[in-house]
This record gives sequence, structure tokens and C-alpha cells, in this order.
Amino acid sequence: MVKSTSKDAQDLFRSLHSAYSATPTNLKIIDMYVVFAVFTALIQVAYMALVGSFPFNSFLSGVLSCVGTAVLAVCLRIQVNKENKEFKDLAPERAFADFVLCNLVLHLVIINFLG
Repeated sequence: MVKSTSKDAQDLFRSLHSAYSATPTNLKIIDMYVVFAVFTALIQVAYMALVGSFPFNSFLSGVLSCVGTAVLAVCLRIQVNKENKEFKDLAPERAFADFVLCNLVLHLVIINFLG
């Protein structure tokens, strides 16, 4: 059985960093938005664990809003990525319009869920 060493982990992180540095800027911005949305959801879960979840609808709405927005942003990233040949005929403006419309519908549903 082969043992993994810290050198293997360092090589892995170097290769990931070099591959990610070639990523276009607009995809990096979308990635940061996804990280922000997931981080916000984690903060809300930690707050609920520490303080309590008295208005449970509010907690669910907040977390589902963050997770739903992150999922829609990942879909936007897939559609805008030039290396993805599946959406080559889709204009980036159309993908962004779909993202905005779906976010609008998502948040209208969440506001309706709040009561």
C-alpha cells in the first residue's frame, strides 16, 4: 500500500492552482459569488444552531435562498463557459437573462413562503 505524502498534496494544489489561473475572469467572479452564497448559508445554519430557530420559516427561507442562488449561479457558470460545447449556441446575455429571471422567481417564492 502506497502512503500519500505532503509532497503529493502540494503537487495537487499546485496543479489545481495552475489550472484555475487559466480560468477566465468572468467565471472566477461567478465562482466567488457561489462561494459567498454558500458561506452565507453556512453562517445562517451556525446562527440557528447557536441561537435557535424560533421563526423556522425565516431560517428556511434564508438558507434556501442562498442555496438556490448558488445553484442558479453554477448553472450560469456552466452556460457561460466557452469550453462547454453543449451551450455553444447560447449567447452569454441570454444565459444571464435566464439567471436573473430564475432568481426573480426564486425570491418571489421565498417571499411568499415567509407569509
